[in-house]
Amino acid sequence: MQLGLPFTAPAEYYFVRHRRARRYVLRVDEEGRVRVTIPWGGSRREADAFARRHLEWIERQRARLREPAIAADDRQRLRARAAVDLPPLLLQRARDLGLPVARVSIRNQRSRWGSCGHDGHITLNWRLIVMPDWVRDYVIVHELMHLKRMDHSPAYWKLVEGAYPDYRRARGWLRANGASLR
Repeated sequence: MQLGLPFTAPAEYYFVRHRRARRYVLRVDEEGRVRVTIPWGGSRREADAFARRHLEWIERQRARLREPAIAADDRQRLRARAAVDLPPLLLQRARDLGLPVARVSIRNQRSRWGSCGHDGHITLNWRLIVMPDWVRDYVIVHELMHLKRMDHSPAYWKLVEGAYPDYRRARGWLRANGASLR
């Protein structure tokens, strides 16, 4: 690659413009293809530069894909265990924090550890069951704090820190190890 010339993405890269995106985003799917999301007002040239700056990260994600994942028979057993164990953990933490939860679901989410709807419905990824307890607890608190604020503003992160002071370490664990659980 020559410096100063636009990055020419290999065939396994594709670019998608998203009107609600606020930043450039990279995702590596299960086949190793790279999706580069271009935010509203962004350019293909900036997307090229963004992808180029993250080539090492992309290769690390692809290497993780080649690592053995959770075996299919174990997945079914773990999903069943998650459906039994995770909702009571979340509901107890919600009671401790004085927060109302309308409903809890356990799902097979590919790109999220959890989500919280405006109606108080919290969804958790079944893979939380295989994480260290302190990381799983952070994800639960993260979603519960969305009952107070439905954003990721500095005020939101203050709420998270108040409920889970060691949240930065748990987020670091997720960044370093989360992809290997997918």
